[in-house]
Amino acid sequence: MSTGENEQALRKIIDFTRMGSILILAILFYISCYGAFEYWTLTSSISDRIMISISHLAVFKSGFTTKTLILFLLAISLIGSKGKKDEKLNKKVIIIYIVIGVLVFYLSELILFASTDLLVIAISYMLFSSLGYILALTGGTWLSRLIKLNMQDDVFNNLAETFKQEERLLENEYSFNFKAKYNLKGKIVNSWINIINPFRAILIYGTAGSVWRPC
Repeated sequence: MSTGENEQALRKIIDFTRMGSILILAILFYISCYGAFEYWTLTSSISDRIMISISHLAVFKSGFTTKTLILFLLAISLIGSKGKKDEKLNKKVIIIYIVIGVLVFYLSELILFASTDLLVIAISYMLFSSLGYILALTGGTWLSRLIKLNMQDDVFNNLAETFKQEERLLENEYSFNFKAKYNLKGKIVNSWINIINPFRAILIYGTAGSVWRPC
């Protein structure tokens, strides 16, 4: 049974995992574009010692390996993501976002081998890597949302109306009755909107001439 505490804990895990992927990406930028950071005076002896120790880890031996870990953490964070219901989700658009995002994210590694100005290389590398990450994140979020919607036993259709409605005419001498139509499992069905007791709302607001007095 899902509880508020469980959902809150899951949300924290998702946020932590996603922040972990962003942190690793930032470390990759620092290691791969160290010359640019040094030029911008964004380095220090403490950060250098920390980064030297981190760079010796197997996952940072190759940019492709590091980016694979980043995408893996991103994918885990998207498994439990929960978004708004959207009837406009398009599978082709989702696939395009993911494929382009992943390709840009990986192929940006080739920028590091370009023979041009150091700052141009660093800015281009970080820009295209970030763009690929954002595209993959966007497409992955939509994909996770689409999978969740398909797995849910939801009685509502894309018009939020596919559920059993009143098809009987219920009337009395005071009732208001309006003919209506609704979509039920792909079929248009005739129905009725029956306002059996129109006086109930009037009584709530007070009848004509009534005066409200505090107790």
